[in-house]
Amino acid sequence: MNFVFDNINTSGYLDVLMLFLRKKTMKKLAIFLAFMLTAGLVGCSAPEEESGNKSVSSEDGTKTEAFSGEYVVDADYVKDNMDKVVLIDARGDEAAAKETIKGAVPVMWQYLATCEDGASGDENWGCILDTERLSKRLGEKGFAKDKKIVLFASSQDGWGDDGRIAWELIAAGYEDVKMVDGGFAALKAAGLETAKGGAEPEAVDVTVDVIDTTHVINTSELKENYSDYKVVDVRADKEYDGQTLYGEVKGGHLPDAIHIRFTDLFQKDGTLKSNAEITKMFEDAGLSKNDQIVTYCTAGIRSGYMQLILEMCGFENSKNYDESYYRWCAVEEVE
Repeated sequence: MNFVFDNINTSGYLDVLMLFLRKKTMKKLAIFLAFMLTAGLVGCSAPEEESGNKSVSSEDGTKTEAFSGEYVVDADYVKDNMDKVVLIDARGDEAAAKETIKGAVPVMWQYLATCEDGASGDENWGCILDTERLSKRLGEKGFAKDKKIVLFASSQDGWGDDGRIAWELIAAGYEDVKMVDGGFAALKAAGLETAKGGAEPEAVDVTVDVIDTTHVINTSELKENYSDYKVVDVRADKEYDGQTLYGEVKGGHLPDAIHIRFTDLFQKDGTLKSNAEITKMFEDAGLSKNDQIVTYCTAGIRSGYMQLILEMCGFENSKNYDESYYRWCAVEEVE
């Protein structure tokens, strides 16, 4: 007969026990029972589960969950895998000249966009480059499609440049793109070696056949189907309320735009808030996971980052309006 003691099958142990009893060896019986108790306690203890989110301490000492998502890694991951990734400083050459992570290649989002084609507010200004030019420039900067591309910027103190480039790479068919939670400050705090000036990229062959517009929208499409979307303005309060800080034709915001600041995604230390906190923020603002959502900012940078965060939190029907407020305020009505 087999017995189950706290999920431990005792078949085989009974024979030993009967032997002990026949010999009336109380010392051995005590040893056997102690062994059974130890085995039972080990068997009853829950196996250590792999944690999807790391627990981190906030400044007030409370515990919270670190953000977890397909497009995000933490600084320790980069530290442990520097030899396996293409590390991109999305802040660009000027910031990298002051200090960057050793081995990082500086690339500004503008280099991969149509910023040379006219001026802000013009049609298709600041958008994803055509496939021919994009392929060439990605190749020059070492964006190998078969490598893990890891980008960092300045977290809430920046413009979401890493998110803008990540959003564009994903649209261009890259399958392994990550942003560093906490950006440059987190990498430096983790002990990665720094340098003044970025690394020279190793040129590679890159072919972008088509731009996937699943998470991309332009002015004409947004205008035509405006009532179908919940439009999210991710700019600062001053911008939403009408100040023109960056050469916009006029101030204001898109009609009925929901205001969720880009900076509200982050904790005080520059890392992302937990998935649960961010999701609650989206839902409290009036978004649901079934909505069709369009994000915008001034030039589609902060809103590119926001689109990826929305997607990772389950708001998958989201698009970044990369012509953004520069173009809309030049040709359409605002509030």
